[in-house]
Amino acid sequence: QVQLTESGGGLVQAGGSLRLSCAVSLRTFSFTTVGWFRQAPGKEREFVAAAIPFSTPGYADSVKGRFTISRDNGKNTVYLQMSSLKSEDTAIYFCAAGRVSRPFEVGEYDYWGQGTQVTVSS
Repeated sequence: QVQLTESGGGLVQAGGSLRLSCAVSLRTFSFTTVGWFRQAPGKEREFVAAAIPFSTPGYADSVKGRFTISRDNGKNTVYLQMSSLKSEDTAIYFCAAGRVSRPFEVGEYDYWGQGTQVTVSS
């Protein structure tokens, strides 16, 4: 059974930083796209960033220049470094994995984690 485990969420002041981690129990991890999505109260889940095998990462416009996604294939883990955080970044952050062709779409992913809360205070 594939498991995704997020960690690293918490409470941070505006302008601060956090690093999220997503550990993936998937033997084909090196060939798998891992994406980060977020969902704020009353809003739909939205794309944040994706680590795409053998390709450049993808980012939502709202986080470009502030967030950096990276992957460690030796540890089956993807990281999301978040800097210059804003109150509008407050949400539950989910990681997802799959062999996807459109990494920015929620419906493309086969496996999801339980989510980790990120709260940015202004």
